[in-house]
Amino acid sequence: QRHCLPSLCLWELWVSLCWALKTRGNTPKYGLIFHSTFIGRAAAKNKGRISRYLANKCSIASRIDCFSEVPTSVFGEKLREQVEERLSFYETGEIPRKNLDVMKEAIVQAEEAAAEIARKLEKQEKKRLKKEKK
Repeated sequence: QRHCLPSLCLWELWVSLCWALKTRGNTPKYGLIFHSTFIGRAAAKNKGRISRYLANKCSIASRIDCFSEVPTSVFGEKLREQVEERLSFYETGEIPRKNLDVMKEAIVQAEEAAAEIARKLEKQEKKRLKKEKK
């Protein structure tokens, strides 16, 4: 999808609106992402910035999850670190790492994790075949 971030924001607003209507509560001013602890830790002037940044990282994570062949938590952990670094940047001014550098690092770690998973599956398959022979 070309417009994944806006569709994510619209989806979460729709969910929170349906939830408010179902519980007969107040309609939401913001979506579900706005209730994240990341946004709660941000200063008032940075809440909108960090919520857009978090929605962007969620969109990236959903794409990676959709198209990756081996499920791994490496990318999610790296994206979470980026959100933490961005919060730190807004508070202290410490410049965060570039997304390209973080994703290169994550790809290397994900390949290592995928190789480990493949070794475990191969080992389990050998055990299963050995049991079938008996």
